[in-house]
Amino acid sequence: MKTMILLVEDEVDLGNVVKQYLEIMDFEVTLMNNGKVALEHFKLNKNKYDILLIDISMPEMDGFDLATHIVKLNKNMPFLFLTARNEKMDRLRGLKIGADDYIIKPFDIDELVLRIRNIIKRNTKPETMQRSLIEKGDVRFMKDSLQLFINGQKEIILTPRESELLDFLFRNENIILKREDILNQLWGDDDYFLGRSLDVFISRLRKYLNKSSYVSINNVYGVGFVFTVKQ
Repeated sequence: MKTMILLVEDEVDLGNVVKQYLEIMDFEVTLMNNGKVALEHFKLNKNKYDILLIDISMPEMDGFDLATHIVKLNKNMPFLFLTARNEKMDRLRGLKIGADDYIIKPFDIDELVLRIRNIIKRNTKPETMQRSLIEKGDVRFMKDSLQLFINGQKEIILTPRESELLDFLFRNENIILKREDILNQLWGDDDYFLGRSLDVFISRLRKYLNKSSYVSINNVYGVGFVFTVKQ
């Protein structure tokens, strides 16, 4: 089940870019450009979303006022602020309202994804966390928290895209995977630059998994890869 996000951002171009990238990362995103409209929408969908991303500087109703109303409607709803303002008083005000995090524009989109996943992790019940856990032999992978444990050694923290790729490989173990199929199914395209990125991610995951006696990534010359898991 996908993580549901309500993104409230009045900069249309930025909102669309963030929405598209989060959807590539397997989130489901509803984008709204107005705080008042977002509040009315949330009143009708109080239990639909897992987290809210709220811009602070918006006309009609700013992010602080929106968040204050959100907390009254659902005190357990996680949210973080997106803002171009880096003033201490603003950060303190946001945290006092109950924000789980506060990220300054311009921000790295992969950092935003990591912060979202960490917030979801902190607010997820143990039984739900169990569903995101994959264990195969000496490999223990927790997709939502980006954690990989191999042969009982110290945890490896994956990037969001490494985690997404590893999850895909576990869902398609012991079969030949064409490079173009991986790219299209994960990221919706198989252009040159995504292909080079895939090679980098595969190389990193292979390096991590070299310590495992049960799981490995093997090349199929001219075709793609096989994610081998011993039964």
